[in-house]
Amino acid sequence: MPFTFKGIKIKMRTIQFREAVCEAMSEEMRRDESIYLMGEEVAEYNGAYKASKGMLDEFGPKRVIDTPIAELGFAGIAVGSAMNGNRPIVEFMTFNFSLVGIDQIINNAAKMRQMSAGQFNIPIVFRGPTASAGQLAATHSQAFENWYANTPGLKVVVPSNPYDAKGLLKSAIRDNDPVIFMESEQMYGDKGEVPEGEYTIPLGVADVKREGKDVTIVSFGKILKEAFLAADELEKEGISCEIIDLRTIRPMDHDTILNSIKKTNRLVVLEEAWPFGSIASEITYIVQERAFDYLDAPIQRITTADTPAPYSPALLKEWLPNAGDVVKAVKKVMYK
Repeated sequence: MPFTFKGIKIKMRTIQFREAVCEAMSEEMRRDESIYLMGEEVAEYNGAYKASKGMLDEFGPKRVIDTPIAELGFAGIAVGSAMNGNRPIVEFMTFNFSLVGIDQIINNAAKMRQMSAGQFNIPIVFRGPTASAGQLAATHSQAFENWYANTPGLKVVVPSNPYDAKGLLKSAIRDNDPVIFMESEQMYGDKGEVPEGEYTIPLGVADVKREGKDVTIVSFGKILKEAFLAADELEKEGISCEIIDLRTIRPMDHDTILNSIKKTNRLVVLEEAWPFGSIASEITYIVQERAFDYLDAPIQRITTADTPAPYSPALLKEWLPNAGDVVKAVKKVMYK
């Protein structure tokens, strides 16, 4: 359905998350010849999750490059390439595999601008899926947003829907600093409305996805769906939830969170990661420092269990946060 924005009619269409990612990369590569994509299976196979479908045919093997199974090697190549004026997009088949290349990401990509006294920008996007994707067991089910957000020099983005994915990825590609862009295997088939024309979404700006007056729920990525399910259930009981999608983890939009809490006076943080040193922990600290007097209840956070991810479907269901956990946490801060 079209809508009008600033007097201009914008045509919307429904596409998958993977298509939004592909469109963002393709549009930026048409705009700037210094941009290229590299990673395992991104070319001949059209991407492990088909997020680069058709790109090899359009841009050729010099700009859509299949790499060996060697994350440390091609992450390092990307850093050197960026230092020489290119803008690489590096796809990790999963961010679990980024641990093989993390030395290049942390010690070179993130630090090069400072170590070179500003002589080098490192405009790289490291992208791929994060967190649990079902029965993939302990070594393939980890969320790394807090790991990378702990590193000065990196920006960390975790979109929750196709519209945001395209707009944020285009901004990430244009950014002159390295950006960690985290997706989800379980979101690639998600559908949503995306404009046909050019648009970007600035990094570092959260989005109020649902307005409410009784409690603020902050989340990001695919687990945000559980917040919406919970909010629908709570609305039946007369509890109005405001849902904030962080979108960008670093830099974090503190003001949107704080302004919401000044209205609702209660906060629940939902995150698909381990509790220790989590994004939820950081948000909790910021809120108690800058909005303590507005709180009418202790902050509640919802995370995965503090164990490696189980393989058993029954145990995995217990390990992951869900809408029921959100309902319980909201009722706790509402004293109900």
